[in-house]
Amino acid sequence: MAFAESAGGGASRIPPREGRAPGGRSWAPLLAVCAGYFMVILDVTIINVAVPVIGRDLSASLTGIQWITDGYTLVFAGLLLTGGALGDRLGNRRVFCSGVAVFTASSAACALAPNAPFLVVARLVEGLGAALIVPGSLALLQQAYPAPAARSRAFGLWGSMAGIAASAGPLLGGLLVSTLGWRWVFLINLPVGAACLALTLRHVDRSPRRADRALDWPAQCTVVLAVALLTASLNEAGRRGWSDPAVLAGLGLAVAAAAAFAVRERLARSPVLPPSVLRSRAMSGGAVIGLLFNFGFYGMVFTASLEFQHQRGFSALRTGLALFPAVAVTMFASVLSGRLARRTGDRPLVVSGMLVAALGLAGWAAAGADAAYPLLVAPMMAAGFGTSFALTGTTATVMGAAPAAYSGAASALFNTTRQIGSATGVALGGSLLATATDFSSGVRTSMAIGALGYLAAAGLAWRCVPARGR
Repeated sequence: MAFAESAGGGASRIPPREGRAPGGRSWAPLLAVCAGYFMVILDVTIINVAVPVIGRDLSASLTGIQWITDGYTLVFAGLLLTGGALGDRLGNRRVFCSGVAVFTASSAACALAPNAPFLVVARLVEGLGAALIVPGSLALLQQAYPAPAARSRAFGLWGSMAGIAASAGPLLGGLLVSTLGWRWVFLINLPVGAACLALTLRHVDRSPRRADRALDWPAQCTVVLAVALLTASLNEAGRRGWSDPAVLAGLGLAVAAAAAFAVRERLARSPVLPPSVLRSRAMSGGAVIGLLFNFGFYGMVFTASLEFQHQRGFSALRTGLALFPAVAVTMFASVLSGRLARRTGDRPLVVSGMLVAALGLAGWAAAGADAAYPLLVAPMMAAGFGTSFALTGTTATVMGAAPAAYSGAASALFNTTRQIGSATGVALGGSLLATATDFSSGVRTSMAIGALGYLAAAGLAWRCVPARGR
């Protein structure tokens, strides 16, 4: 079993649970954690197909429809670091379970919403639950699988959940909306949440609590403000354009809030992450790599969805099927990279994954206007494979660079930068499609920029990701 540092800096053994396989090789903790993470990411994309129907059924205004979609993302991204800090202080299992309970209860409230304002509030609470789930998920996997090989496989499967959930969202949403109705988009979370909570309480060991570590609320408030303003500005940039005064004001305020956070962290007795950790090449570089590959992958999924629906006339369900090749390879890629990490180290896997993904998006950009769908299958598969292949090593790099006492905060930082990357990719894709002379050229430009982002991530990985074990 893993050893966890106590608040006083010593080490104390967390008692193993009965039925745990020797060496922490049981799959139950991985299944529990991945179920929670899958719910969170699925809710980001599954709602997109349902929103037009929800708007008509609840007589929602355009602003209400936007908040149903974006409110969840804003709270989720803005409170990730707070969720990580709470996990390190109160115990990651406790905060993770609290997040699952909040998320499941708010999903039920969403399904029962009588009007649009009620649904918006319930979605905001869902975002809070998500922010408590995600940071603890990686910290709990690191605790449950201390051996490097087992940890790499666990991180790989955890990472593949994001690609599977994001790409399966439109397909599953289309099926549910067209058969059972939009409320089942939320009701589907109830059995998953209940199973996740039961598995976690039964099979995941208690996490150490560090109650002596104070939460720096001024720093937490500034980072929430910075991330929320940045995410909101990026969302609006896709609709209004980058030169809109509201977008520019939001970006400026986000930069100011980020600067205030940096100043506060230098002065704080108990920073979110120690400055020495933030200055580490592995930690900061890994976080930026996560931003770049989410930028490329989610920008690709967004622009491809619009291409298939608006240009080719695909239905929501057919669009989900068309995107399926991008997700079909993610599980295979994550398992393969997890198995190879012990022999090759993380750096070759991250670099090669980013190069494969860059080649895929470059291939789409070079396919020409109105390329036949079969010509786009290989580029989508390359982007999905490369992103998932690189995610395992990047996750291990970031988590390995942080002391055990800060595992929740390290996970939160990594996932915050990834959320920013996703929002930036979607916003830029939306802007390019809105301003391009024709839709097809906007899609190709977006893919080319995504390929450059992957290439930048490959170069950064060569410098920042350790060549051999952690």
